[in-house]
Amino acid sequence: MSNSVYQINKGINKPIEFKGLKAQYIWYLGGGLVALLILFAILYITGVNTYICLGIILLLGTGLFILVYRLSSKYGEHGIMKVLSKRSVPKAVKIYSRSVFLELNYKL
Repeated sequence: MSNSVYQINKGINKPIEFKGLKAQYIWYLGGGLVALLILFAILYITGVNTYICLGIILLLGTGLFILVYRLSSKYGEHGIMKVLSKRSVPKAVKIYSRSVFLELNYKL
């Protein structure tokens, strides 16, 4: 009878993290890199010099990495979704008629 050694996963219910990026920011970085690849292909096919294409893509890629890492460290796992949802909530609701309140059915 042999003893088996099992690894215990201690990362249950923790957000996915890769090289300091948390949760959805991994997807943002991946999407940005795919967009940069498509941009490079478009520039190359249109006849722009290869070194100019590489320079543009390197500058934009550096900016992408800086932006995504900054957002990840500033807002955390769910923070940017909270900020975006807070922007969509109106500051005030204006009602110019009393009919909304008169048609309420109070059940006591």
